[in-house]
Amino acid sequence: MTTPTLSGRELDAALTSARQTLSILRSQAQSGRVDAAFFEGRLKSVEDILSQLADERQQTSQQGRVAKLYEVSRAIGGSLDLQTVLNQVMDAIIALTEAERGFLLIQDDDGNLAIPVRRNFDQETIGVDAVSISRTVTNRVLESGQAIITTNAQEDPRFSNQASIVAHALRSIMASPLRVRGKVIGVVYVDNRVRTNLFSEQDLELLETFAAQAAVAIDNARLFSATDQALNARVEELTMLQRMDRQLNETLDLNNALRVTLEWSSRVCQAQSASLGLLDAEGGALHILAHSGAADTFTADSNAPLMQQVITSQAPIVHHNADHSIFLVPIRRSGRVIGVIAMTAARANAFSADQQALVVRMADRAAIAIENARLYDAVRAANNAKSEFVGVVAHELKVPMTSISGYADLIPMAGSINEKQSGFLATIKNAVQRMKILVSDLNDISRIETGNLRVVLAEVSVSEVISLVREGIATEIAQRNHTLTIDIDPDLPAVRADRDRLIQVLLNLASNAYKYTPNGGTLRLAAKRQGAQIAFGVADSGVGMSAEQVAKLGTKFWRADNGLGQPGTGLGFAITRNLIALMGGTFDIQSAPQQGTTVTFTLPVA
Repeated sequence: MTTPTLSGRELDAALTSARQTLSILRSQAQSGRVDAAFFEGRLKSVEDILSQLADERQQTSQQGRVAKLYEVSRAIGGSLDLQTVLNQVMDAIIALTEAERGFLLIQDDDGNLAIPVRRNFDQETIGVDAVSISRTVTNRVLESGQAIITTNAQEDPRFSNQASIVAHALRSIMASPLRVRGKVIGVVYVDNRVRTNLFSEQDLELLETFAAQAAVAIDNARLFSATDQALNARVEELTMLQRMDRQLNETLDLNNALRVTLEWSSRVCQAQSASLGLLDAEGGALHILAHSGAADTFTADSNAPLMQQVITSQAPIVHHNADHSIFLVPIRRSGRVIGVIAMTAARANAFSADQQALVVRMADRAAIAIENARLYDAVRAANNAKSEFVGVVAHELKVPMTSISGYADLIPMAGSINEKQSGFLATIKNAVQRMKILVSDLNDISRIETGNLRVVLAEVSVSEVISLVREGIATEIAQRNHTLTIDIDPDLPAVRADRDRLIQVLLNLASNAYKYTPNGGTLRLAAKRQGAQIAFGVADSGVGMSAEQVAKLGTKFWRADNGLGQPGTGLGFAITRNLIALMGGTFDIQSAPQQGTTVTFTLPVA
């Protein structure tokens, strides 16, 4: 239940260690009477799955970034308070890039740069007197409109001789322009004065995405705070944009983003028909994915030149004749066109300048939602593929592991072996057993992630299950000199559960209890009736956990630092909680450092 937490780098190191262990086992096996080629092939398959597990961390990290993008998008869509939103955006940037500090610089009407946001890694506002950034970098970004990254400004020939770099000992730096409707209005800047090679191109892309979010927030706030005679119209416009933002960011579904974009654009322009097309990533062909109103707006004959002009110029186009108007708006993201909105109206001069400007802003907001939805779909597809792959490989590994174990049992029958060789065989058997547990856990996790884990509910005898669990842990209890107490209410009715899965849950909890209780401790298995429920309890006198550690339980591959160094993957607890939920139960855990842990879960009476 509790071993040292593995960071991303530590997980990589653990996987490398696993490969080294397999290599040692290979060498040991080759020194015995074993078909080395056959054994080599089986171990190679285990190495392949470990390599796949290493790839999972990268997918998980990408999912975390998508989730953070979604959270910040919703924050911007739900608030028009500039300072609050920008603080949230900057805190998110610092957390995801591991920057030491972050600054947001806004250009005023006189061309001077003000710094309304100054945040550090602890989510605190930096004092004005402590601001120390590279003006060379910020000015270059402001003038060029291009993002900049340097992994060590002290040695970067572009900046190493600049006074601010030397004076403030700046090293890792990233900066991205704030662009609203094609105009650069400021700069987002993050740095780390201690570490070099901190930022990557992926971090820079993330910073540019957040810069687009911040630019939207600034644009909203500026419009909202306008005091000219068009204030009421601006407020109405902002309210409309806010409602659109909320709808766009309610989900990460691409079809929802396209539908909402078309609905709001058509409503603003009072268009008779509207279509939305997206450019594919490969050939750049435009595919119509959404349409509303009368006839299709896009036709290969009449509108193809106009659409190509919009894509090339990245600017909206209005085309009028005596009784017909066409309005085409590019959907732009990160300096490129990803799609086109086209609207038609059966009247001349149908689209006013204010309507055009508003739809352009809507398209800018829609671009963020569309790209987030596309990224989410890609990550979800990759995650599903990963889960499916893990499930398939976990299933396929069962046969070679059974063969390895079987041949290890057959080796002594083929002839006498010495004590050292016997030790090698014991090591192989132990390793195979650990792999069997890992494969079983991976198989369960894969089924949970894909929604394919099923339980078969029936009447189950509580006393029988407790008895089987006690027998299953008896050897470990004796070896660790623990004292085990069984406390079952007399005449308990049957519980409605999956018998094998209930045994798995209790064995997982009991295993955690005896592993993380120092030798000579006490354990207690209990079962009592609580109304229409049966409450099962597993208590120990072990090392316990803090509230923060308890909150993280169930996170895949996470294990708390307890100092006992017990082996495990961190998957068992996640599987246990899911199994209890699938059987219609509730779950509770009480724990404190050096005061033991009590896990209680309930299941309905049959």
